[in-house]
Amino acid sequence: MWICLNNGFVSVVVDRDDSERLLVRARRKRDLEKILGKDSEIFEDPAADYRWRCFVGRPDFKKIVDQRIDAIDYPNFKNSVIDEDLHQLYMEFWTLHHRYQKADRSAATRNRRNHFSREPGDLEKP
Repeated sequence: MWICLNNGFVSVVVDRDDSERLLVRARRKRDLEKILGKDSEIFEDPAADYRWRCFVGRPDFKKIVDQRIDAIDYPNFKNSVIDEDLHQLYMEFWTLHHRYQKADRSAATRNRRNHFSREPGDLEKP
């Protein structure tokens, strides 16, 4: 699961050896420190796709995410990101998602197909 927070980006997966633990991964160590706390046991794996990692119990991570949800106080997520590099990453991510949305033909096709179709009772008055 990718989690975009206004002070860091993490990728979260299950610990392969213990399904009760999660492996929280980041591209930057400071993202883990800001999200999990500086006292977390963060380790480095230079050969991994996400260099910085930390094992976290599921209940502990749920609590962190729950607190972050309760702390949302902004009407615009992108504008709440202070870190310029992180903001740029999210803007690029937003642009890709916007392009993905525009390329989604399923809604347009469904609407066009149903535009002139009539179901029994469509023209009856309530």
